[in-house]
Amino acid sequence: MTFLANLSTLSETVEIGRSAFQFILGESPSENQVDMTTTAPTDRERTIPFVAGDGLPCNLIHAQGERTPTRGPVLLVHGAGVRANIFRAPVERTLVDELLDDGWDVWLENWRASVDLAPNRWTLDQAALFDHPVAVQTVLRETGASTLSAIIHCQGSTSFMMSAVAGLVPEVTHIISNAVSLHPVVPFAAGIKLRVAVPTLRPLTDYIDCQWGVESPTLLSKALTAFVKLTHRECDNIVCRYASFTYGVGFPTLWRHENLNDETHEWLTHEFGAVPLTFFNQIGRSVRAGHLISVEGRPELPGNFVAQPPRTEARLSFFAGEQNRCFLAESQRRTYEYFHRLRPGFHSLHILPDYGHLDVFMGKNAARDVFPLMLTELNRTPSQQATSPSALPD
Repeated sequence: MTFLANLSTLSETVEIGRSAFQFILGESPSENQVDMTTTAPTDRERTIPFVAGDGLPCNLIHAQGERTPTRGPVLLVHGAGVRANIFRAPVERTLVDELLDDGWDVWLENWRASVDLAPNRWTLDQAALFDHPVAVQTVLRETGASTLSAIIHCQGSTSFMMSAVAGLVPEVTHIISNAVSLHPVVPFAAGIKLRVAVPTLRPLTDYIDCQWGVESPTLLSKALTAFVKLTHRECDNIVCRYASFTYGVGFPTLWRHENLNDETHEWLTHEFGAVPLTFFNQIGRSVRAGHLISVEGRPELPGNFVAQPPRTEARLSFFAGEQNRCFLAESQRRTYEYFHRLRPGFHSLHILPDYGHLDVFMGKNAARDVFPLMLTELNRTPSQQATSPSALPD
């Protein structure tokens, strides 16, 4: 409980009058944006802007290889506080490389949680209703295809699954989901942290920003950075340590250090940014409910996403790292079991014993251990029986 005691002390230190609070903490993440540009990807690409259903500007990146695609479009959807580039870590072979070489038409979505967009107080409801359906329609319009597949990660996965279950993306015929989907399960200490930290910080800031480890513009950001440095000493990369603090209780939380090469560990310094407390409030409530819930009362979305039959015919392939300290592998087991009961033998589950959360995509050996499983799932015809649960071979 040291974390809670320290957090309580931190809260008392920044408990000041509202006018002083505005002066000291008034700078928004956009006013203190750290330059997050990195070396341009080697794939040829073009960026296609689209406007979400509520008017928010988003975009799609169309990655193009040396050959004309021979398969249909596949949409890659990133998680919270990162961007589409997260699928293109500096490893020998990325998932994008593998998909292009296998003939797929590859599209990466920058939805409202992307650090390439202006910071906003987003919820999963907004992404499910306004972002992903428009992204899907944009890809179909650009390619002339009638259907597509999707590879979705973390909060890109939860929000996209909300779209699918609500019947908002019927054109998506196959979904590969990593880490978490309809049943978020976190370590016990992380559940306490969500219950205590979010209401403690909510009066003080709208966001938590991993870039505060690089530049701390406010009193609160300086205090949190000092706390991260005190409690996370697992490596010398402050953004890596900040991400572990922000997203869970691991040391580290989002990957196993031994799965990352040195270049990737340095590269991720520029890949993590601001995440709003509106998201943490929603995921905390969902964790306590045992399943995803909507929080804005929009009629297009169910309040409980597992209380009625899902309005999707998509085949679902669930992936989870057994060492994930952000969302436990049990998250994906429960969602797989939910869909398996509805349609036995149609969906699949892969538990990756030596992987965590994001190293599933950015791990130095992911091209050997993980991507072949994903390609097999993408290329499996509906008539082929799923084999689940599965794990990596010895």
